[in-house]
Amino acid sequence: MLTAKNIVKSYGNLQVLKGVSLDINKGEIVSIIGSSGAGKSTLLHIIGTLDFPDAGEILLDGQRVDLLKGKKLAAFRNRHMGFVFQFHHLLPEFTALENVCIPGWLAGKKKKETEARAKALLTTLGLKDRIENKPNALSGGEQQRVAVARALINEPDIVFADEPTGNLDSQNARELHRLFVQLRDEHSQTFLIVTHNEELAQMSNRILHMKDGKIADV
Repeated sequence: MLTAKNIVKSYGNLQVLKGVSLDINKGEIVSIIGSSGAGKSTLLHIIGTLDFPDAGEILLDGQRVDLLKGKKLAAFRNRHMGFVFQFHHLLPEFTALENVCIPGWLAGKKKKETEARAKALLTTLGLKDRIENKPNALSGGEQQRVAVARALINEPDIVFADEPTGNLDSQNARELHRLFVQLRDEHSQTFLIVTHNEELAQMSNRILHMKDGKIADV
């Protein structure tokens, strides 16, 4: 479903990615682990079109996404990709429901249909009674689940998660792990996760180890 071929990226004289290739199948969770500075987050951001490679190709369902620019890229990303980061990046002035709806509205979807799907997602994620709360009235774990619902609102082909449990305590981290597995098992949701959390990595279908800008043979 998603293929990256020979991804190269440098910042100044520092080569961060040295020809990385990988394939991700629909309905699997793939975790990337490795020490700080190995290139994990850079790879995730490039595959997720948040940054551009110096060389290489990225294909999602056969589409060369690395060739897209501007509005076409933004529209493709919004429709086909979801994102969950260490810090949830919720907009503080909006309710949980509104935060989840925003990518749907940006995609031009109907207001009522988007709200109905957002409510269904928030209910599935255990937030039925919290949909009118703003982020400052939610716990850290609840805020991250809102961020997951937001990532799923447009039914993306893949969700990219960069250290999604890095800002959570162990109990909330465990709950988020189980949620990813549930979404994979019940909805065939695909995830690419960068994590230092060994427990989360072990729940994945596959673990890729990065070292010195390459995927290492283990």
